[in-house]
Amino acid sequence: MNFLTVQQAFIDYIRDPALPLPPGTDKRRMQIYRELFFNNIKGFISSGFPVLCSLYEEDDWNALVQDFFMHHECQTPIFIEIAQEFLLFLQHEYQPNKHDAPFMLELAHYEWLELLVATVPAQPIQHPFSSSELENTTLCLNVAAQVAQYHFDVQHISPSYRPLNPGTQPQFFCIYRDAQDEVCFLQLNPLTAQVLAYIGQSNGVTFREVCQWLKQTFNQMDGDMLVNGSRQMLIEMSDKNIVLAQRG
Repeated sequence: MNFLTVQQAFIDYIRDPALPLPPGTDKRRMQIYRELFFNNIKGFISSGFPVLCSLYEEDDWNALVQDFFMHHECQTPIFIEIAQEFLLFLQHEYQPNKHDAPFMLELAHYEWLELLVATVPAQPIQHPFSSSELENTTLCLNVAAQVAQYHFDVQHISPSYRPLNPGTQPQFFCIYRDAQDEVCFLQLNPLTAQVLAYIGQSNGVTFREVCQWLKQTFNQMDGDMLVNGSRQMLIEMSDKNIVLAQRG
């Protein structure tokens, strides 16, 4: 048996101990290897999704992580990216069962965004601006800010609060890192969420361009009201470190 075949048998057994032992190995030692690998992955996932983890009995959580460990082909060993891989697994490969809440995917996405916002490096080309500079600067969404839409109020979910049904209307949120590097949460109205999403999708945009887009998109609303409202909103978003100026 060649080395690659033995190596693959070793990997397969680490992922699924129900498979035959690799030739020439000892079960006790292989179990030690397996526990080290599994516990590392479990530790990464439990740290990245603490609220989701807290909703499960230990055996059920272990079974979920084991399903991921066995079946998902991770492309990275980096902690933040393992969390993303777990989210992708839940979204595209995992089949929910009786132990899984109806809000599972939204909660997992929310917790992943918190982790992403907490760890993304700041961009030197992004910097704060004053209210007097609003109309003469290029606006961008802070790389440490994410706009999201959910049907469950994910920010309140805990072992003591597990909603069974989504809300009647979607809810809009911004998860962001403030100037003190604290991860914060802000509930948005639909118009503010759309403006922030528009800025986030643009490769730098001016206040004038934001106003033009608003007038075209919401042409049934008074133009002056849109301009004045967006000016006030963007100054507030700048104060929160959500909207920044962009150099170059």
